[in-house]
Amino acid sequence: MRASRFFLGLATGLAAGAATALFSAPQSGQDLRTSVKSTSSEWKEYLNELKVKVNGLKESINHLTEEAKSQLPETVEGLKSSLENWTESTAPAKEHLQLEIMAIQNAIEELQNTLSKDKKDKDDDDKPKKEKVDDDTQTA
Repeated sequence: MRASRFFLGLATGLAAGAATALFSAPQSGQDLRTSVKSTSSEWKEYLNELKVKVNGLKESINHLTEEAKSQLPETVEGLKSSLENWTESTAPAKEHLQLEIMAIQNAIEELQNTLSKDKKDKDDDDKPKKEKVDDDTQTA
């Protein structure tokens, strides 16, 4: 309803402006009447064209709305099924990657254990040498 009021106000304003322009022009009575008739018929044609265009726009909007209502659920369902298919198709690769990650984590843990064991063994090997050196210095 707001759009129709807007267009009614627009048409009224245009008509009032055209009438003001016509009546303020220095013309004879006969010229003025002819000018008013031609201008009013032009404005009637213009308003009829505008009305047809507005109705066409309304029909287009209604058509697009109906089409969107019918197409949107189909599109959403298509996207859901595509996502499910993708999830199913990538599941084996996901499992494989998880196994690979676990293997890498285990290898890292083993490496850390080996390094800490080697360090401990090295520290144990160094201890007797120090004690032996301390014993040699005490006897001397």
